Amino acid sequence: MSKSSSSNREMHWQKTKTLTMLTLIIWYFFSFEIHLWGEALNTAGFPGGYFMAGQGSQVAFALLVFWFARRQDKLDQEYGVAE
Repeated sequence: MSKSSSSNREMHWQKTKTLTMLTLIIWYFFSFEIHLWGEALNTAGFPGGYFMAGQGSQVAFALLVFWFARRQDKLDQEYGVAE
C-alpha cells in the first residue's frame, strides 16, 4: 500500500466523520430542540404547536437522509471509493 493511498483513505475518512457529525447535529436539533419551541406556535383554542413541530421534524428527517446520501456519494466519488 502506497503512502498516497493511505493518505487518501485518511482524508476520505476524516471528511466522512465530519459529514456524519454535522448530520447528527442537525438530527438532534430537529429531534429535540425544535419541540421545545412548539409551545410558541400555540394559539388560543388550538394547541397545534407540538403537532406542527412533529410534522416538520418528519419532513426534515426525510430531507436529511437524501441530503446525506448525496453528499456522501460525492465524497466517495471524489476519493475513488464509489460503488
